[in-house]
Amino acid sequence: MVLYYLLRSMRPRQWSKNLVVFAAITFAGQLFVPEKFLLVLATFVIFNLMASGVYLINDIIDFKRDQVHYFKKNRPIAKGLLSSDLAMKVALLLIAGALLGGSLINNYLFLMLGVFLSVQIFYTYYLKHIALLDILSIAATFMIRIFAGFLVVANVEPITTLSSWLILTTIMVSLFLAIAKRRLELAQMSHKVAAEHRDTLTNYPTVLLDGMTFMMATATILTYSLFTFNEPERNRTFVASILPQALSTPKLLMVTIPLVIYGIFRYLYLIYAKKEGESPERTLLEDLPILTTSLLWVSSILGIVYILNR
Repeated sequence: MVLYYLLRSMRPRQWSKNLVVFAAITFAGQLFVPEKFLLVLATFVIFNLMASGVYLINDIIDFKRDQVHYFKKNRPIAKGLLSSDLAMKVALLLIAGALLGGSLINNYLFLMLGVFLSVQIFYTYYLKHIALLDILSIAATFMIRIFAGFLVVANVEPITTLSSWLILTTIMVSLFLAIAKRRLELAQMSHKVAAEHRDTLTNYPTVLLDGMTFMMATATILTYSLFTFNEPERNRTFVASILPQALSTPKLLMVTIPLVIYGIFRYLYLIYAKKEGESPERTLLEDLPILTTSLLWVSSILGIVYILNR
């Protein structure tokens, strides 16, 4: 049972956030280049170790605050099912293993892991208690992940590129999810309980969180659309053979825009109509419409980049 509680506290569901390290090589059409794929896969595993170590430390620091939260109170450390001493030892072991693994791959990854750890620890002890900076720091961790996935293969032939619009899209969607989480926490708890769980919740008027949620939802759709509009021209011999000449080099990624729009709208529906969606990774696995949309989006991206664009 100790191993079970330890694994739960490592939050394997949240490892899905680290999949963003594959973004650069996926959209560059290099996902199936063996050397690059293996390097990014190793980066993914290393970030899972690092993130789990940070989650354990976070649960140790916040165990009293988690006890007043409507579902975090069931976390093993908050319920007293897992020793804080054991959790800290495992956390330090995971973090050390991640840093060692990063140093063995290249200096860029080691540097990104160091920055990621610094931001996360600073967030756990300080930034999470400052309104707005708590949200921005969450977005920063996604930026670090996407750059890590790019830098680890940047010097491996063929050269990978990283779209500035993809970076902006990552920022906007991470801000959207972070703000939506704050909005739902405020809706689910009374003012007193919210203050006991997270200081910053008392500094966020509901109308402000609503405005920022819709603002970031709009920004996510716009930046993703601009990312697809700026898709680089490639040889499209297959497409050119079945379409009129005027459409022989279309921006095919644009067909995925409706999927992104529906995914954003569905998430807003869960937040405001069903009071669900505080945990994006849980929502991805448990909400059938979002899961289906996500699978269709991934399939569409792979089909367009690796089949139609060849």
